[in-house]
Amino acid sequence: MRYFPLVLLPLLICAGCSQKSKHKPVVGVVPKGANHIFWQSVHAGAIKAAQEFDLEVEWNAPTTEVDSSRQIEIVESMVNRKLAGIALAPVDSDALVSAVNRAASAAIPVAIFDSDINTKNRITFVATNNREGGRMAAGKLAELLKEQGKVAIIGFMPGSASTMEREQGFQEEMKKNHPKIQIVQTAYGMASQAKSLAATENIMTAHPDLTGLFADNESSTMGAVLALKARADGKVKMVGFDSSEQLVDDLRHRIMEALVVQNPFKMGYESTRAIGMKLRGESVPAYIDSGATLVTWADIEKPDILALLFPDIKSYLEPPARR
Repeated sequence: MRYFPLVLLPLLICAGCSQKSKHKPVVGVVPKGANHIFWQSVHAGAIKAAQEFDLEVEWNAPTTEVDSSRQIEIVESMVNRKLAGIALAPVDSDALVSAVNRAASAAIPVAIFDSDINTKNRITFVATNNREGGRMAAGKLAELLKEQGKVAIIGFMPGSASTMEREQGFQEEMKKNHPKIQIVQTAYGMASQAKSLAATENIMTAHPDLTGLFADNESSTMGAVLALKARADGKVKMVGFDSSEQLVDDLRHRIMEALVVQNPFKMGYESTRAIGMKLRGESVPAYIDSGATLVTWADIEKPDILALLFPDIKSYLEPPARR
């Protein structure tokens, strides 16, 4: 049997420590879903911030945007594995509270983005001013309807803080500043384009004198637009929320009149950046407004609007060989 001199042992241990120190801290990024371009833009923004702070991103999301149980499982797993931080867009403002509180108890910083949560155990909240976004949509729709008529809301789901704030902002603006416009019904698409389509068709059948629609998220907007295309009479004016290539094309052809557009790239960037700052011992703002812009069909070709509607996400999400 051969024996190594004891003097070498510290060197061997040190080498192992040096190798381990090269591993980057991992930040878990947990959106509500992964399929829509909105969440892909969040992912790209998170990667940009991770590169700046020498972090790695672990991206994981429920299959559907209404599955709070699966989102809880994802966050709990990240806490159990002691990730360096978690950026979360909670599906439900109450259901995710215990998971976030557990992360805080484990000294794992949590940044909340897109939709709020009913706990203060977070380092920041990065989001659109959703109530103001709803007011913007109401003001534009009132202008289109010349301050009178009947309108309906196609919402996302009960319990989603971000979209409920949009609905509340829309309702408050109509009641305060446009009293001759009546909101006749609110229906929920439950993150399903097909359900949003059916809900819109049912509302237009129940209210043949309907003159306006507000859809407060991408899937609801997609479903409502399909219903308007099927009717094809142009009697109902619509303002949507969020964007995609198809929705921008529909706006360009004036199937609807305007979109309230968020900045999901900035949401992903700022929430991940906040975790990087916290890990460095830097102070983090309690709230970061990621911004909202009202885009009409006449604005689409403006350079700043094009950059907002079509952010450069491929350079972050695609492997170098595919770019």
